[in-house]
Amino acid sequence: MTGPLIDLIRVAKSFDGGRSHALHDVSLAIAAGSFVAMVGTSGSGKTTALKMINRLTGPDRGEVRFDGADVASLDAPTLRRRIGYVFQGIGLFPHMTIAENIAITPQLLRWPRPDIAARVAELLDLVELPRSYAARFPHALSGGQRQRAGVARAIAARPRVMLMDEPFGALDPVTRDTLGSAYRALHERLGMTTVMVTHDVQEAVLLADRIVVMSAGRIIADDAPGALMAGHASAEASALMAMPRRQAERIRALLEPDGPQAARQAPHG
Repeated sequence: MTGPLIDLIRVAKSFDGGRSHALHDVSLAIAAGSFVAMVGTSGSGKTTALKMINRLTGPDRGEVRFDGADVASLDAPTLRRRIGYVFQGIGLFPHMTIAENIAITPQLLRWPRPDIAARVAELLDLVELPRSYAARFPHALSGGQRQRAGVARAIAARPRVMLMDEPFGALDPVTRDTLGSAYRALHERLGMTTVMVTHDVQEAVLLADRIVVMSAGRIIADDAPGALMAGHASAEASALMAMPRRQAERIRALLEPDGPQAARQAPHG
């Protein structure tokens, strides 16, 4: 039986000379092909845990394994080329065209030029951007279009894993929903393993197969979205996971004849 693709084994991390504890004895195994969302309040440790997977930060104690190997024993740049990374604001290089941004990792891997050009065209189709956008600079694209280009750049070298840190957080709700659904379809189509950090519990419920709830540097719940929404021993996790249902109930109340008044009187918890 094969082990998990990603495995955090009792990792701990502190900052400010040990005064600020980001993670306490966290263990998390992620199987290939899964879509895991990490949720929790600000400072709960979810982004620190995410960054340990591709060695953007390292544990003070414990071990992080990727495909069976301790990431500390792997060359960091090589590891990161095997793992796509998308974050809020995306960080496209403004002085490069969209095609040049997407081609960065294939160029570092010394792919032949014709292969790179073909891959850029393929990826623009995949993320549903017109091929004519290849020659444009990032400032000429909308926020949602830049985020699509960022996803294309992250998967250009065909990584097995995609790490996403609040990838759609800066977008308007309609664009955010559209792009989230588009990425989920892409995840399925490419058979990727995705680990996403988000503050939006509804987004996690709709996109992920599994939700990990973090609080004060610890995992307090870890299960399928439906199971967590049905209730959990942790009152904090239950309250967080109940939010989408409470929001849905308030929306249903708005659709009733006395909707606005009923919605205002409904508990916001």
